[in-house]
Amino acid sequence: MDPLRRLMAGRTTVVISHNPLTVRDATRIVVLDHGRIVEPGAHDDLLGGQGTYARLHRLSAGPVLS
Repeated sequence: MDPLRRLMAGRTTVVISHNPLTVRDATRIVVLDHGRIVEPGAHDDLLGGQGTYARLHRLSAGPVLS
């Protein structure tokens, strides 16, 4: 991610990813489902909800081991 962050510095950048961890630092995240916007917002706002973004984030984090 560091090389990508350096390239994006000071620029408007569109990042398309299936991995929520890739876009978590974005100013604005737009979640699409079958080509339709289902959730716009910032990482913390979307993570606090019960929508698609929060579900994908939980899945990408993997199982919680005790």
